[in-house]
Amino acid sequence: MQTVVIDCDPGVDDAAALLWAMAEGAALDLAAITVVAGNVPLDWTSTNARRLATLAGRHDVPVHAGCGRPMVLALETAEHVHGDSGLDGAELPPPASELAPPHAIDRLIDLAHAHDGLTICAIGPLTNVAMALVKEPSIASRLGRIVLMGGAIGLGNVTASAEFNIYVDPHAAKVVFESGVPIVMLGLDVTTQVRPTPARLDALRALENATSKALADMFDLYVSRASDGGALHDPLAVAYLLMPEAFRGRDCHVEVVTEGVCRGRTIVDVSGRGGRLANAFVLERVDGDAVFQRLLDALRRLP
Repeated sequence: MQTVVIDCDPGVDDAAALLWAMAEGAALDLAAITVVAGNVPLDWTSTNARRLATLAGRHDVPVHAGCGRPMVLALETAEHVHGDSGLDGAELPPPASELAPPHAIDRLIDLAHAHDGLTICAIGPLTNVAMALVKEPSIASRLGRIVLMGGAIGLGNVTASAEFNIYVDPHAAKVVFESGVPIVMLGLDVTTQVRPTPARLDALRALENATSKALADMFDLYVSRASDGGALHDPLAVAYLLMPEAFRGRDCHVEVVTEGVCRGRTIVDVSGRGGRLANAFVLERVDGDAVFQRLLDALRRLP
């Protein structure tokens, strides 16, 4: 069984990812959820992660609050997509637990030392992960991999060339991509291939449990606001943990632009013409129907 930490900024698509991971107890040892500011500020992301754990009945999963701002830049958020709370559109229970100590950075370090080969599934800005690597560089050799949702081979979704998670903290992304830790990158090119179509949302509501209803309600608002039709960005990172055979990609060198008009752009050397060693396995294709069916099967197990 894989031991995994999910580092996130919930966020509607983060909510789908977290609920899916929490439903997969037989396949994923979810050691912790660490939260970062991103889609909404840290007070909301740390509350939302605990609300989702309560909704899923996973009171055993600790939630650790992390960084409230990027490493260098001022925080930019996305309430215009996810709502003021980050999870607008659904009635969610209040958190049944308090935030767990220590700080998310220290928890990532502790878990990397405790579990050789730990997987970090990073689906928000990479501030917590980068700061852990900066504070304790020795964990780079102990981590098994970082599976991250971020970046793009092609066009961006917050600027012409930048994807949101990388754009919010490009300096953190640069640290992570240059860390030497094995990286799997799920960028917009693959995540926009899976959207919550009306038929898929009908199938989600047909599960007739509280969790699926809440998620479908959140998706209704998310789809109406997101410029890409509410693509299932973050759940695909969990999908890769569970069913890598559903994806296709290639090894590439990825460079992160930290300043200027192209801030947050991931320059992905797909052809290898740059002559630099690959530092990420960049995903390009996914079997969307298989992924969504597994998500439905998992959510069926929740309250």
